[in-house]
Amino acid sequence: MTNPFVIIVGGGPSGILLAILLGKQGISVRLLEAAEKFDDRPRATHYTAAAVQELKRAGVFEDMKAKGGFIPSGVSWCKLDGEILATILGNSAEEEHPTICLPLNKLHDVLEEHLKYYPSIEVLFNHKVVSVGQDEPTSWVVVETPEGEKTFNAQYIVGCDGASSIIRRTLFAGSGFDGFTWKEQIVATNVYYPFEKHGVKYDSGFIIDPEHWHMRARISDDGMWRITYGELPGLTHEQLKERQPMKFKAMLPGHPDPEDYKIVNFSPYKVHQRIANKMRVGRILLAADAAHLCNPFGGLGLSGGIVDVGGLYDCLFGVYSGQADESILTLYDEVRREKYNNIINPMSSENIRRLFDQDPDTAMQKDKFLQLIKKAETDSETKAMLKKGVLSIQYDFTQHYHSIKKDGN
Repeated sequence: MTNPFVIIVGGGPSGILLAILLGKQGISVRLLEAAEKFDDRPRATHYTAAAVQELKRAGVFEDMKAKGGFIPSGVSWCKLDGEILATILGNSAEEEHPTICLPLNKLHDVLEEHLKYYPSIEVLFNHKVVSVGQDEPTSWVVVETPEGEKTFNAQYIVGCDGASSIIRRTLFAGSGFDGFTWKEQIVATNVYYPFEKHGVKYDSGFIIDPEHWHMRARISDDGMWRITYGELPGLTHEQLKERQPMKFKAMLPGHPDPEDYKIVNFSPYKVHQRIANKMRVGRILLAADAAHLCNPFGGLGLSGGIVDVGGLYDCLFGVYSGQADESILTLYDEVRREKYNNIINPMSSENIRRLFDQDPDTAMQKDKFLQLIKKAETDSETKAMLKKGVLSIQYDFTQHYHSIKKDGN
């Protein structure tokens, strides 16, 4: 391949999805992945309506369903003893953009298959980007490869290389990623356990409790659930592992012993609320986790990253096709950071605090969000308002085609 229009750094879901969207238009893309293959860890699982719109545009939604993706029956907020405080019922299959659940490794399988449909996309594994640069006519990355160090040029570079993004760290010299790290320790597990036999009605649930707060969600048709729970800060991996049976016995309905469930994955991690100072610096752009991070409660990190990619695709296609000049990329930077600061960051922060920072016995009297969810159970207008709110992280950049002034960056 000669110099492509776009080099995408990072073969996670956001990077692959952007490549597919561009590839569908015949735009030349070189996708660089540091590992020898795409990540096959299950990780995130839920894609909200805003993300589903982009997945449909990429043409992968139906294949996600064929791969085992399903529409969750609903999500509830509960006390530790199982008492349901409020519930949002799941979408019907007839909904235009229903929330869908599919572990990320299975989405990767779908995306990887779709990459093969578009000859303008080149994927290079074992290509680790170590630096990035640019001048007026072009941009480039320096890459460690099995054949030695190489330099690749393109009109634009997009960093989709995750929370530890080398693109972002190069641009901002180790800073420029403002925010904070939650002191609360998070442990994510994938578990086989028969929740339905213990009275659990819905596929997803948030459990409010000062000590044993957690989230549970069915993630596969064969009975696997994701249980993500809060733990004491400062513990080692070994200490967290030792405490896991005690936590499950206290948290899960039926108070199971280790022989009553099967743990497939156990992953402690820290969660962050951070955003890059810029998502565009000249010809270099950032998207998804390379640009911003939030805690996983509510799925706004994954969905926000996918919506980033959809918006960036519209901007890059506008420039490529001559329907917009480069200042639309500055608009991308401004809009996506505004969506994070005004919606994703505060909403995701409220989602996690709701679980541990209030008394479950008085939550319904004090928590306005839970009151709204409860009202939506019987009020169609409130339910419609909530659905509209889920889409508020979107933005239509195509409305600015042919109307952007050339004011530079």
